[in-house]
Amino acid sequence: MENQAVNPFLPSYEYIPDGEAYVFNHRVYIFGSHDQFNGKKFCMNDYVTWSADVNHLSDWKFEGVIYNRFKDPMITEKDQFVYAPDVQLGLDGRYYLYYFFGFNSILSVAVCDTPSGEYHFYGYVKYPNGTFLGHESGDPLIFDPGILIDEGRVYLYVGFSPRFITSLAIRNKCKLDGSYVIELEKDMVTVKTSPKLVIPSIKRSKGTGFEHHEFFEASSIRKYKDMFYFVYSSDHNHELCYATSRHATGPFTYGGVLISNADIGFNNRREKDALNYHGNNHGGMIQIKDRWYILYHRHTNGHSYSRQTCAEEIRINQDGSIDQVEMTSCGFNQGPLKGKGIYSSHIACNLFSKRGAGSYSPLLFYKSYRKHPYFTQTGVDREDNPDQYIANVKNGTVIGYKYFLFDHLNKISVQVWGKAKGEFQIYTSLDEPQIGSIPILLENNQNTFISNIKPISGKYPLYFKYVGKGTLNFGSFRLY
Repeated sequence: MENQAVNPFLPSYEYIPDGEAYVFNHRVYIFGSHDQFNGKKFCMNDYVTWSADVNHLSDWKFEGVIYNRFKDPMITEKDQFVYAPDVQLGLDGRYYLYYFFGFNSILSVAVCDTPSGEYHFYGYVKYPNGTFLGHESGDPLIFDPGILIDEGRVYLYVGFSPRFITSLAIRNKCKLDGSYVIELEKDMVTVKTSPKLVIPSIKRSKGTGFEHHEFFEASSIRKYKDMFYFVYSSDHNHELCYATSRHATGPFTYGGVLISNADIGFNNRREKDALNYHGNNHGGMIQIKDRWYILYHRHTNGHSYSRQTCAEEIRINQDGSIDQVEMTSCGFNQGPLKGKGIYSSHIACNLFSKRGAGSYSPLLFYKSYRKHPYFTQTGVDREDNPDQYIANVKNGTVIGYKYFLFDHLNKISVQVWGKAKGEFQIYTSLDEPQIGSIPILLENNQNTFISNIKPISGKYPLYFKYVGKGTLNFGSFRLY
């Protein structure tokens, strides 16, 4: 994988979900929540960021912890987890980090002279009378802030609209009916205008055009030319949708689905035929030079608490619309991966068992999910260079990679361990005959197995399907 960009694009031991990316001074910076490997809750670690030169999107630099959450005067050991943030270059040339914690409907702001930290606590978003935004009757619940500055005006987008969790609204006297926009003063923390609903929840969507793709969470906003693009996680949870408007405050028109973290909807794929185990999703759009990308996250380790940001290239059509894209292993690579060399198994974009993946959201089906294959790693959280791999591969497991550019591929080897007897069947399409197979025989050991395949050239996906007895772990593969 050397000198190529893959998904997930950060090192395999890094668990940053809710990704928001920005280009500052010719470098791309990734901001987001910070999960823990094998964590027990969402967002257990401090905020960190990574950056890369816009010309070298396979070479990411760790910038370290950018904000110590305990600098916030209201954060305590009991109520300490900080969730999906956003960052904006302020009118004064400083960088502003917006975040929330504890589901108490308070929005905090930290500030720094550079995008990579160290950020210092700045204040809370408040009304001129000193009341916290989120604490006036009828305010939206403060959740997943998105921030935008356009023509000297500051716009904040917040909201949360779960179908069943009403105690949050009752406790905070907040609305849970969509995403709202609030204009802030130039000081970046004082409310200038009352909250205005811009993207409706399921209970407010009738007749709006958002039916069946209503707002759930994850407000994110970008501007391209004279169009505002609002990205959000829909009521389906696994998909990121977009809406457009000529004005920052709306009205917004539903545009479509950008990506699903199970490829549901792509080429009319139904949920029961999902190509990956899906769960919540969050991400934003970013333009890097002349290309646009959508960030999203995938779930690992058999649950929703160790998520990783991925990226896919998208294309804004002449009429401003964007077509849904599929999950790939390529990310920022700007084309297929090389059809020769050694690849880690963890860059798979499709993973499902003989039972499928469509009914196994990792958050809701934790125990049954453990009967399925999943991404995991050696070592502990934040350990230097642990290896991520695919665990619990059983009869019928399918592992898919998209895409490679092959030049007479004729041999493949796999590095695996466990106790198993069977074969990896190799496909370039699950609807066509296999192009070869790799016999597997393991007796509680690790080994590399190799086999010739039918030679292929051109751009293709690659699928490994295990057929046999026992359970194995899949570490890497080599293309010859």
